[in-house]
Amino acid sequence: MRFSSRTVGLAAAVVTVLIWTAFIVIARASAQRSLPPFDIAFLRIVGASAVLMPWALWRARQARAEGRFGGSLGGLSPLGLGQTALLGVFGGLAYAVLAYGGFFFAPAAHGSVLMPGSLPLWASLLSVALLGERFAGARLLGLGLIVLGDLMVGGASLWAALSGQGAGDVWKGDLLFMAASSCWATYSVLVRREGVDAVRATMAVTAFALVSYVPVYALLTSLGALPSHLLEAPVGEVVFQLLFQGVGSVVISGITFTRMIQHFGPVRSTMITALVPGLSALGAVALLGEPLVWNLIAGLALVTLGIACGVRARPQPLAPTSPLTVK
Repeated sequence: MRFSSRTVGLAAAVVTVLIWTAFIVIARASAQRSLPPFDIAFLRIVGASAVLMPWALWRARQARAEGRFGGSLGGLSPLGLGQTALLGVFGGLAYAVLAYGGFFFAPAAHGSVLMPGSLPLWASLLSVALLGERFAGARLLGLGLIVLGDLMVGGASLWAALSGQGAGDVWKGDLLFMAASSCWATYSVLVRREGVDAVRATMAVTAFALVSYVPVYALLTSLGALPSHLLEAPVGEVVFQLLFQGVGSVVISGITFTRMIQHFGPVRSTMITALVPGLSALGAVALLGEPLVWNLIAGLALVTLGIACGVRARPQPLAPTSPLTVK
């Protein structure tokens, strides 16, 4: 049975939003658990690699047998080294290090607002610069409503951080979350411009993270320069993070997010994921017993309305653009 491109795109959007929402709720629940952020980043990469790298090597073997292999990193990446490094830096290494590093300083609630909430803005700016898009009034209205809705959800805690009202080093985490968001938006726009399919893009990002992050992590933890509780943590917690962070957050949502970009484009895709802050806050209410407050309901309503405006509007290119080629 073959599904239409729209059906596949919508299904990919639903899966992506659900996994991202679960990621935030789990991050809130796990904030006081055994594993620090860089241990979780390590498990994220190892879990994803355990699934994707054997698959990538099998595909590389098939391609070599047919004389059409164009990958790199010994067959771990199906893309050339330039594309692998470009997508891997923004969509894998830098995003993971910045995002998980942010949790050292700021609570998960800040990450739930700043990372998915600011994606539409970053993606819009980059789409104008790299893809030559311009936006109609409906798209601009949608962006404004999304930003306002995200501020309604996390405005109080973010204001406390920015105004220094007992926030300590929280502002450092907020900056890291914003930087992580900009990296993911860059990855989103580059995937669209490069025309890379979802599976190959996710394999390339994972391969680059595996060969760059894991050796550095192993060296720094062995020298005691980076705190690690990996050996002391409960086995169940380690296995859960391997499965959820690696298989769920990287393999499944990585493929569905990239597939969503192929159908909706980077800006509309990131507008859809702006649902995550409000949904994760509702999930925290239902699962973690956090209070249900008026600004949460209002913020989710504004974000939903903004998405409805923005997703229906189509961007108009200023001029044709050629694919970005990296040798």
